[in-house]
Amino acid sequence: MMIAAVGELEVVIGTKPACEVLGVTRATVYRRRSPQSARPSRQRRRSPRALSEPERKEVIKALHSERFCDVAPGEVVATLLDEGVYLASERTIYRILAAEGESGERRNQLVHPAHRRPELLATKPNQLWTWDITKLLGPAKWTYYYLYVILDVFSRFVVGWMMAERELATLAKRLIEETIAKQGVNPKKLTIHADRGSSMTSKPVALLLADLGVTKSHSRSHVSNDNCYSESQFKTLKYRPGFPDRFGSIQDARAFSVPFFDWYNNDHRHCGIGMMTPEVMHHGRAQELQVQRQAVLSAAYATHPERFPKGAPRPWKLPTAAWINPPEIRSTTKEVTH
Repeated sequence: MMIAAVGELEVVIGTKPACEVLGVTRATVYRRRSPQSARPSRQRRRSPRALSEPERKEVIKALHSERFCDVAPGEVVATLLDEGVYLASERTIYRILAAEGESGERRNQLVHPAHRRPELLATKPNQLWTWDITKLLGPAKWTYYYLYVILDVFSRFVVGWMMAERELATLAKRLIEETIAKQGVNPKKLTIHADRGSSMTSKPVALLLADLGVTKSHSRSHVSNDNCYSESQFKTLKYRPGFPDRFGSIQDARAFSVPFFDWYNNDHRHCGIGMMTPEVMHHGRAQELQVQRQAVLSAAYATHPERFPKGAPRPWKLPTAAWINPPEIRSTTKEVTH
């Protein structure tokens, strides 16, 4: 249709101006007017170096044999060479496997079971904790200090932390045990989530949690979002003004951490908990403060209602639940076609 319009207009103003006006390239116009006939397909000439059909069958028979059925082509070639036999090159074997539709993984390898996606819910403090360990750079290359942090998922309150010169399961065990005692938590109603680091999956920690009756949970391998609360808290730590490139000593690291965690728990207003501080959320004073905020906003609205075109303002909504991986909502309605 557009080509026909170009044909009508080019009689008056020429082909090039007609194409510019209608937004069509001249190459398209010329190609549509003189379509090229399809080129006949040519059969690929067989290489004189190609294996004969009996040789191909011998290679396939060897690859399908019990000794080579789960061995990579390179190993097949090397093994046969050690036995004084040469059937084909490694690349030729790959081409033969591709032609037979067998170019996938051949090796007999251990398949690890897929870890279950954790779905954890907290509706109040001290129901669900998450913990992790992060490295802090020391004064010289390859020197680190290890910061252990336990975080309450619902309130974002740091319930326990420790700075150490090494990552050890026994240190993690001691921190968890002391934190549970300090918080006065009923262990049987507590779930502790962590990633799959060596300390998190260690036997001392597992035995401690089992003895206390604490439910343990772990992230899937290489899925950092399964432990997103701890990861977010570590980012807040490392992006704070004054966070150094390196710490001169473990005493320096502890001296920085003490005021940081005091600020984080008592002064940092968190967007995930209605701009409350973790301390207020953890100790149940959020609703009282929410009433105070609403009173201030209501007074401001009464004084200058014209400044609030969308109506009376409300403070940030308080969360009623905190999830690690909320369940995926699957549609149960069936599609009907007519």
